[in-house]
Amino acid sequence: MFFQKKRNIHGLLLLDKPPGMSSNYALQKVKFIFNAKKAGYVGTLDPLATGMLPICFGECTKFSSYLTESKKRYHVIAKLGEKTSTSDSYGIVIQKRPVSFTSFHLDASIKELTGVINQIPSMYSAIKFNGIPLYKYARKGLNIKRSIREVSIYNIDHISQENNLIEFQVLCSKGTYIRTLVEDLGEKLGCGAHVIFLRRLQIASYSYDKLVKMSHLYELLNKEKNKDINLFKKIDHLLMPIDSPVSFLPKIYLSFQQSYYFKLGQTLNFYSKVKNSLVRVIEQEHKKFIGLGKITEELLIPHRLLSTMY
Repeated sequence: MFFQKKRNIHGLLLLDKPPGMSSNYALQKVKFIFNAKKAGYVGTLDPLATGMLPICFGECTKFSSYLTESKKRYHVIAKLGEKTSTSDSYGIVIQKRPVSFTSFHLDASIKELTGVINQIPSMYSAIKFNGIPLYKYARKGLNIKRSIREVSIYNIDHISQENNLIEFQVLCSKGTYIRTLVEDLGEKLGCGAHVIFLRRLQIASYSYDKLVKMSHLYELLNKEKNKDINLFKKIDHLLMPIDSPVSFLPKIYLSFQQSYYFKLGQTLNFYSKVKNSLVRVIEQEHKKFIGLGKITEELLIPHRLLSTMY
């Protein structure tokens, strides 16, 4: 093992999670590659699913909740006529029915599943009951009563259907279970359905072209691992800034003296055109992000600060 002491690194990586891997396993792999002391992922993807899995390192984890709350877009392919135990192709087929519906029936079913809808999460989800994920109960054949969840389906588009396959994209709120959405669509069409392909294309406004493959990380690491200098320079270059999860917030700039008191948690007298809003606070001299503040009237109140050790 050529790594020793874990590194304090800070920033965000948009991982392109490969299929057949849990989100937590992908996180552990990335932490190993970066030799990072602290990291966490945003928005669990099933092992079947691929695509955008944001991984926050170090101080960036303080702002991950803003991504959790964001809209998400998925590319979905479902197989019609078969209902499975897990609502995806990893499960066993528990019911088969003929596929026979009109385009009018399909359009009406899609419309019924658009907007604010109720979902009952799958037993094969990561939701915890008494501290244990539901999928662990499901694997033992146990069924736990789940609460109905209200989610928002903003749009279902790019719909195409051929034979027993249906393909579409969906833009949805946090907490949406795509497997449940597909299963509900299958029931409305009277034939049943399960997910055979799922890829997350977007979280918040992050660009799809920023995704980094696991294989690319290993490739860079293997090229550099025998060098003593700048071992992690290339992979660290892939990280986005600490404040990228809150990039939608306006910036304000403080002098060095103002920054000193702000970082101590003190409220400052501060005039800004921005009113009654959270803001990204930048230390002007070094162009360095130091935390979030809230502006009310002519005051700047510390809201979420970076560690003074950063």
